[in-house]
Amino acid sequence: MPSVVVVSDGAWVANEVRAALAVGSWRIEEMNDPRAVTDRLAGGRVDAVVVDMQVGSKGGMAVVRSIRQATDELSRPRTVLLLDRSADTFLARRAGADASVLKPINAAELRQALGMTTTGGDEEE
Repeated sequence: MPSVVVVSDGAWVANEVRAALAVGSWRIEEMNDPRAVTDRLAGGRVDAVVVDMQVGSKGGMAVVRSIRQATDELSRPRTVLLLDRSADTFLARRAGADASVLKPINAAELRQALGMTTTGGDEEE
């Protein structure tokens, strides 16, 4: 079962991600403290991290950069930055995000950005 960490201090964002991934068997963990993400990644397997652009005092771009700095290329989870405006796509690429999705979240776009199947059941454990 794929593991996804959602980093957002807005409950509605986490709810939208949960709804978008509800079609399959996903293990979803919510974090509202962006400074704790790298510690969480060191604590066990995470396949992907979905980061809200506007999260806490650190901000989504800084969270993505922290993930890239704290992990090696082989163990790094796929990172998706949730954007408020399409113009921020440049910022997501600049931060090193693997993909970006505009809010409000389109379920199919999020699943595609995560690089996961529609059902979530075809991945290896």
